Amino acid sequence: MSDRYLDAAQREEIATLRRSFTARSEWPTWLLLFATYAGWLGLLAASQVLGRWPSIVLLVPLVTLWLSLQHELLHGHPTRSRRLNKLLGYAPLAIWYPYTLYRDSHLAHHRDDHLTLPGIDPESRYLAPQAWQRSNAVQRGLAWANKTLLGRLLLGAPLALVALAREEGARLWRGERQAWLMWSTHGALTLLMLALIQHYSALSALDYLLWVSLPALSLAMLRSFYEHRPAVRPEQRSVLNEAGWPLRWLFLNINLHLVHHDLPGLPWYYLPRIYQARREQWRARSGDFLVHGYAALARRHALRPVDSPRHPFA
Repeated sequence: MSDRYLDAAQREEIATLRRSFTARSEWPTWLLLFATYAGWLGLLAASQVLGRWPSIVLLVPLVTLWLSLQHELLHGHPTRSRRLNKLLGYAPLAIWYPYTLYRDSHLAHHRDDHLTLPGIDPESRYLAPQAWQRSNAVQRGLAWANKTLLGRLLLGAPLALVALAREEGARLWRGERQAWLMWSTHGALTLLMLALIQHYSALSALDYLLWVSLPALSLAMLRSFYEHRPAVRPEQRSVLNEAGWPLRWLFLNINLHLVHHDLPGLPWYYLPRIYQARREQWRARSGDFLVHGYAALARRHALRPVDSPRHPFA
């Protein structure tokens, strides 16, 4: 936990929250896990009655919420057991990323001194100057388009999956045992899940791939659209996005991203309380990296790049 900047009152406030019954039992996360699994199974079971497209429309935000839940699991909620959390979050409901790959790359992303640095931060959306010079016109055009909100929603997921295939394909080609074990397990579970969807629901396996999991990943890309920026001071690289309902629920309050990066062990349901108690202090710490919700981002940056895809000091 990066809490060196906290005063004694803030430390005691957080310690009190951690001692509470809610934090010790983690009942909000347990309840949400149960509800998400039950909702996913229930929607597929009821899809014959609901119909194909209504089921798809309801499944997309549910799978997006699942991605947010996986994020909580890898940060040690609802249990402190790494193995149990892996078991709870391993189901391939979102298809594309094995849980262990997401966990390991995301925890590496939490090295705040490396945030946004291309080639070091696994979640960087920026290109180093040398990579920019080597890129062609099409690659540069896609990079600029991916810096608009509309471009992120339409192109972000396909571009991320192409990068995933390239990076993980290279690991498989090199014969890395861990990669083969991870992808074979994830692949077998995914094929089994798609076969069950094909057989028991109104959706085909292709429906789920194209119209549920891919849009869910695109919707999750909205959260990360302007989540980080290059800045000299690491604490000024993470946004404070004051999103409203329902997106802050869909993303489990991780829109308050600086609070999460400073206090990664704090569960999702306490992030707004900690932020609102000292909003102006958080704003000052972020270097005024404040966004007034995703609608504000859409108005300003639907078609206008939010910043340059070239990292200024990598």
